[in-house]
Amino acid sequence: MSTPSDDDALADARAQIDELDQRIHALINERAGIALKVAEIKQAAGRTDFYRPEREAQVLERVAARNEGPLSDEAAARIMREIMSACLALEKPMTVAYLGPEGTYTQAAVYKHFGHAVLASPKPAIGDIFRDVEAGNAHFGVVPVENSTEGVVTHTLDQLVGSRLSICGEVALAVHHHLLSHAGELGSIKRVVAHAQSLAQCRNWLDTHLPGVVREAVASNGEAARRVAGDATAAAIAARAASDFYDLPILASNIEDEPNNTTRFLVLGTQQVAASGNDMTSILVSIRNRPGMLYRLLAPAADAGVDLARIESRPSRRQAWDYNFFIDIEGHADDAPVRRVIESIEAEAVMLKILGSYPRSIGRDAE
Repeated sequence: MSTPSDDDALADARAQIDELDQRIHALINERAGIALKVAEIKQAAGRTDFYRPEREAQVLERVAARNEGPLSDEAAARIMREIMSACLALEKPMTVAYLGPEGTYTQAAVYKHFGHAVLASPKPAIGDIFRDVEAGNAHFGVVPVENSTEGVVTHTLDQLVGSRLSICGEVALAVHHHLLSHAGELGSIKRVVAHAQSLAQCRNWLDTHLPGVVREAVASNGEAARRVAGDATAAAIAARAASDFYDLPILASNIEDEPNNTTRFLVLGTQQVAASGNDMTSILVSIRNRPGMLYRLLAPAADAGVDLARIESRPSRRQAWDYNFFIDIEGHADDAPVRRVIESIEAEAVMLKILGSYPRSIGRDAE
């Protein structure tokens, strides 16, 4: 039972919070006013670079660097992201295309990267996202590119080959899968619907808890939730957001086989991004089919002390057993060591295309 002194202390703490809230609110509005001045300066100069990925990445890096708790770095960055998102919307409202429908992990990646003040525009397929941004119907697009347990999203890599778009950023999202259904109990489920990668990521759980139940692959987990919303004998594997959006109860949580399950997404746009100080460069390379060519392709990076974070191969479709290589290089293409490595690779390659230099993802917040 509380005492008068406890009540007084609580009232005093709440008064302090109210005072701080007022000061925080005033500072946010002051920041928004300056953001509008920035927009006026850019408009007068004829500039169109209202969104600067490297600038926002630097702001968030500073938030994490100066954070002393008790909030985590991720929580502090998330709050600042939403403030920046609201201020940017005053300057230039942005549309971001993503793999829909509503409730997908890709939508969660959009909000993690851009904040909730953007207009998130769902598209039925990855190719539609590329086309929407290329046509100017969306300022940016967000697409999945790889999962930590199931590997690359081949459709995204294939689309990058012929696209005019650049990679402007990346998002790493810790993914937790949930089983959603109106069935009420696992024994009533006759069909499980999800994206093929999600079915694969939950394979062991499904084998154990729903053996023999039909598994149906669809274009996205949001689409899975939409399909089963009216079927009490079916279940979807999807994000928690899909449970809220489609009013589907969660029968089981965190059913992914790997607890550190993470999906990486790419942000696509038409602009070239300046160096942020913590960048990645992605390139597409085609080489001659000769002995030792792959070694000769990669050796310059080792000689220069430049890290190659990732290399993936995909059939080029030019002829049988001919491949394109997708390579991620740590650093920005304008950095002298990275530039020299790219030039050395290009000298050995049949074709080299810089897909983009962009700020590396900060944190891996869960959906």
